[in-house]
Amino acid sequence: MRGGWRKLPAGIEVRLRVTPRANADAIAGCHVDSNDQVSLAVKVRALPGKGAANAAVIATLAKALNIPRSMIALASGAAARSKTVRIAGDADALERAIAALAGDKKET
Repeated sequence: MRGGWRKLPAGIEVRLRVTPRANADAIAGCHVDSNDQVSLAVKVRALPGKGAANAAVIATLAKALNIPRSMIALASGAAARSKTVRIAGDADALERAIAALAGDKKET
């Protein structure tokens, strides 16, 4: 995944690094781990457990992308901070939107 995302035939797949218990729900640029894996950093106020943080991640992404939450599905990492989501729609438009959200910020 270049940049933490890759195009799919019907959308895009995005790697996320989630921080629960944050002060606000927000997209916080990029996260680069010790293996140089790039992810989109998402911070949510929700606590982990019982799916609350996952729901908050989806809601935060949907709001940032101005799309319905139903277009976003958790593909992996339900109980982990590192997650992958699939977003349905025009792959090119979604790639541009995700790239804009990722910006030039680096979070380590």
